[in-house]
Amino acid sequence: MTAEAGAGGTARRAMAGSRRGRLTGLTTRGRCLVAGGIATAACGLVLDERDLLRIGAFVGLLPLLAVLFAARVRRVVVVTRMIDPPRLPVGGDAQVVLGLRGPTLVGALRLIDTVPDAAGPDPAAPPRFTVHRLSSRGRAELRYPIRPALRGVHRIGPLTCTITDPLALAEFERDLAGATPVLALPRTVPLRGLPLALGAGEGTPGAALAHQGQGTSDVLVRPYRYGDELRRVHWRSTARHDELMVRLEERPWRGGMTVLLDRRDEAHRGRGADSSLEYAVSLAASICAHLIGSGEPVTLVTEDGVEVLGAGRPPGEAGVGHVTALDPLLDALASLRASARTDLVGPAFDRTGDVVAVLGAVQPGQLDAFLARRATGGHAVLLDVDTWDPAAHGSGGAVATAAATALRRAGWRVAVARFGDPMERVWDDLVAGGRA
Repeated sequence: MTAEAGAGGTARRAMAGSRRGRLTGLTTRGRCLVAGGIATAACGLVLDERDLLRIGAFVGLLPLLAVLFAARVRRVVVVTRMIDPPRLPVGGDAQVVLGLRGPTLVGALRLIDTVPDAAGPDPAAPPRFTVHRLSSRGRAELRYPIRPALRGVHRIGPLTCTITDPLALAEFERDLAGATPVLALPRTVPLRGLPLALGAGEGTPGAALAHQGQGTSDVLVRPYRYGDELRRVHWRSTARHDELMVRLEERPWRGGMTVLLDRRDEAHRGRGADSSLEYAVSLAASICAHLIGSGEPVTLVTEDGVEVLGAGRPPGEAGVGHVTALDPLLDALASLRASARTDLVGPAFDRTGDVVAVLGAVQPGQLDAFLARRATGGHAVLLDVDTWDPAAHGSGGAVATAAATALRRAGWRVAVARFGDPMERVWDDLVAGGRA
């Protein structure tokens, strides 16, 4: 038996199913017929009634013939599974398509597919189907929807099939299809604007280093994209390239952007899709998507300084083609898990680049070690994780307030996010310079 997993909605991956069927035994009807056949045959022998003996033998052998029939059907039925699409954002809809192929059915097939709760249906009520007949070509197609509620790699399957004979005297149970993965990506929201440059802006040490030597052009340009403002068109470059070129914001030079995601388990509160960790992952994904779409080179790192996926290239850059750098980044974030680390160190930040940090609860000692790695300041979204904890709603967010004050004193622009705050509004606060 084979199970095929969808890839891009069209490509399929065949996988071999288990060769072992489980004979669940004769049904109640089958056991009654066997007992009745034996009793009838015994009476025929005692009474010397050959017709009664023949009837008893026929009734007793009929369930055994049903077992052979069901065993034959289970060896020739093939099931394929395809998920369209195989990767989707949290809360998105996908279709699971089960394709059956085999001989003409005389009995019935009862199918039960296994779907984890995080990928859609309740585990106590998995998708169930009963197939009584196939098409003239020996095929049938079954569909059911899934809607992942939590990011990650979810496995759909195995598919269990119970095969019965036409008289329901015997049944076999078998796993016809193995597990098929579906990737639930973190949710992203559209953002607007870019924060002012800090470590690489004009008049800063980063800018001074950038303009040493022979110097660099005062203007960075890129091809015009639908929706760009005409006031940003750089006419000199347009004439040189014979196509509309626009300025990259109003900043003459920038050394790229590092996005830091704090995924420490002790720094977050809440569970499941409504936890502060999921909010932080979604916000980091949205920031990366916005920066890459704006032409910024992006490096995503975690609190331990490990790069998740770096050097992201904007869409349309040479070598990328129709696949944006955002896709592998979202794939990496989908499978990202909480860390057991307690310290917040971060990487050795590049002095010529800017930093956007998405932080959970930060204690004073942890904050000092973090600020020591970045003396030129940066941008930070600080999560008031107490608002994700129902037991701490009356605490007033003292930890978040103290951390925000310390970051601002160190030259950071800070926006505080609380439970229920739209990510777009939090980003707008950061772009505006961070509210006090």
